[in-house]
Amino acid sequence: MKILVALAVLAVAVILGFGLMTLFQGGEENRLRSNKLMQLRILAQAVAIVIILIALWLAGVGPG
Repeated sequence: MKILVALAVLAVAVILGFGLMTLFQGGEENRLRSNKLMQLRILAQAVAIVIILIALWLAGVGPG
């Protein structure tokens, strides 16, 4: 499960990096591509959060 969490966090970081790189290249097409990458990053972050919460639940970490 730790590997899955690490992969999810890595995916978010890679998408963020590509999005920022594309944004700084300039141009209208790159701006639109960067916007799509940032939307994908938000989805990846949501998935990563769910994976982290499941990992914590399986590890027995939480309130109570």
